[in-house]
Amino acid sequence: MIPIGIISVLSYLIGSIPTAIIVGKLKRGIDIRQHGSGNAGGTNVIRVLGWRWGVLVIAMDMAKGLLATLVISRLMFGALPFANKTPFDDFTVVQIIAGCCAILGHIWTLFAGFKGGKGIATAGGMLIGIAPIEVAVSFGVFAIVFLISQYVSLGSLSAAVAFPLTMFFRENIFLVDIEGYNTLIFFSIGIALLIIWTHRTNVKRLLAGTENRITNMPFFRRKASADS
Repeated sequence: MIPIGIISVLSYLIGSIPTAIIVGKLKRGIDIRQHGSGNAGGTNVIRVLGWRWGVLVIAMDMAKGLLATLVISRLMFGALPFANKTPFDDFTVVQIIAGCCAILGHIWTLFAGFKGGKGIATAGGMLIGIAPIEVAVSFGVFAIVFLISQYVSLGSLSAAVAFPLTMFFRENIFLVDIEGYNTLIFFSIGIALLIIWTHRTNVKRLLAGTENRITNMPFFRRKASADS
């Protein structure tokens, strides 16, 4: 049996892999945190290196959350070392713990001075394994808001808010019996609040009208050409 503490540490280390920084170094020999918005995430990679590299970073960051939730969590066998008072089975609790540790590792990466990304992609990867329907709805919200506004940050914030709201409406309006809802709803709110907190500078720029749009993706370049 691997203790939950080791599961947590392994998940944190997986989350700490600074994918955006690695891609920036390999592609152009730069520290991505010293360019663009200064954030070590996929959005800034799109802004500085182009959409292909940005999408690659986003996919790898999502994979970190999935790996912690679906693989690292399975390394633990036996009962939890504490009383499980949630409505979830022990394995789901371990998945949640592992996923949260991966998110924390992404935000405060051990390998880059504890200055990483904002956690949205890693959180998305984790949540796919726990609440896939809510993630699908949140992704749809992100896509719509992003395509209309061209603000990745606004799309991410909208998706973060949509996640617990979708769960709430499914359980209470559409009367879907979501297993462990009374625990999972508070967990989903916590994840949403964490993502909003990591985007607090983006919120300030959005309110001030100084947030940068993503305009170097082909879709937006064609749109800009058509408007000019």
